[in-house]
Amino acid sequence: MITVLTSVLAQAAAAPAPGARVIVAALVGIAIIVVLITRLKIHPFLALTLGSLAVALIAGLPIATAVESFSSGFGSTAAGVGTLIALGAMFGKLLADSGGADQIVDTIVGHAGPRTLPWAMAAVGALIGLPMFFEIGLVLLIPVIFLVARRSGLSLIRVGVPALAGLSVMHGLVPPHPGPLVAITALNANLGITLLFGVLVAIPTVVIAGPLFARYADRWVPAPPPELFSAPAPDDEPPAGGGGTRTATRRPTFAVTLTTVLLPVVLMMGKALADIFLAKGNGVRSVLDFLGTPLIALLIAVVVAMYTFGVGLGADLREVAGSIERSLPPIAGILLIVAAGGGFKQILVDSKIGNLLASWVDGTGATVLVLAWLVAVGIRLATGSATVATVTASGLLAPLAANLDPAHTSLLVLAIGAGSLFFSHVNDAGFWMVKEYFGLSIGQTIKTWSLMETIISVVGLVLVIPLALLL
Repeated sequence: MITVLTSVLAQAAAAPAPGARVIVAALVGIAIIVVLITRLKIHPFLALTLGSLAVALIAGLPIATAVESFSSGFGSTAAGVGTLIALGAMFGKLLADSGGADQIVDTIVGHAGPRTLPWAMAAVGALIGLPMFFEIGLVLLIPVIFLVARRSGLSLIRVGVPALAGLSVMHGLVPPHPGPLVAITALNANLGITLLFGVLVAIPTVVIAGPLFARYADRWVPAPPPELFSAPAPDDEPPAGGGGTRTATRRPTFAVTLTTVLLPVVLMMGKALADIFLAKGNGVRSVLDFLGTPLIALLIAVVVAMYTFGVGLGADLREVAGSIERSLPPIAGILLIVAAGGGFKQILVDSKIGNLLASWVDGTGATVLVLAWLVAVGIRLATGSATVATVTASGLLAPLAANLDPAHTSLLVLAIGAGSLFFSHVNDAGFWMVKEYFGLSIGQTIKTWSLMETIISVVGLVLVIPLALLL
């Protein structure tokens, strides 16, 4: 494989036509990233860095310019998106350690009957997935899924698939998750508008890929709940499932938890609505623009969470600070991957490949959306990473956004996010987490988890295209 890539690099560097040379550069760069991640098991940060330099070399960029471009993209992405990811991790850790996540789950599930339980679990997955990374949300929900399945008599698939759908859809389509944030930054999209459209697309997508699909998946894959977690943890003990160290003497109430979780979403959506309906210079719009800025909204949410999920529950300030401190090490790798993706994006931009693509794709917004979705799908299938797919696709297609209005740019973000979730399989860590937790075979995991991810991806695109045609 390395010999083939070396040969391609040598031939591509001598490509005579500037347009063909740039396209070959991008394709080879992506191929190098894919091979390094999937075949050689190189960390995506190194893969993206080496792929970026390969693109610059083949496209004919001077070395000094290439290094400057990569450093510029790396730094700007780390400064913008990296800060938001760090704040989101702090918020999620406070939510988990306080027992607030368990409070949401217990309250919603406690008011649902056997028929409505899959719908309630989809809502639980979506709420928990809103501020958390997929892996963290999955670990947090696993004991709850097991307990609910045992008590209700429903199969693990009927209860678990809706929760997984809620988690996955939030991860791929709704900021402040890393993927959507990277795409928003790379495409210069409006976060508030993207959030608004993301929620509109996410709700029916969760319904179709969650409770509705679970009815059929339940028939294909019998999966009784295991004996683990046969009893719930008392309120005065740490939540089951290893969500983190409790920082409070009691749980927050459901109302307080839900209000805190939705606070940054409300602030950012308020900014989007103000930008649409209020004139520039309006005092209310100025205030909402400030409060709804992603950095400010998440910073406010973290500060509020320090009280509602910590001090207000009787926790010591040192315990709250310790919880925040423990939230940062696990995201170090994610920050490096995202920042390196920003460097890759800048290399692609400076190679002018976007201008070439723009000259080829001169049509409706829907055409661009399908192209973006297909690019993300290809990278997702090859690398197994939704984040890498989003980072790479958004960087490759960033110049196309210059010809779109803010609404269509936000829909472009969602199309890339939908494509990045397509058909999770054996090269995806999430595939193995679901397989092992649910006790499924590889074939059963494909029939449930992989097919669910594909439904999310396709339904997401199907819902985005009509919005683009109507706007």
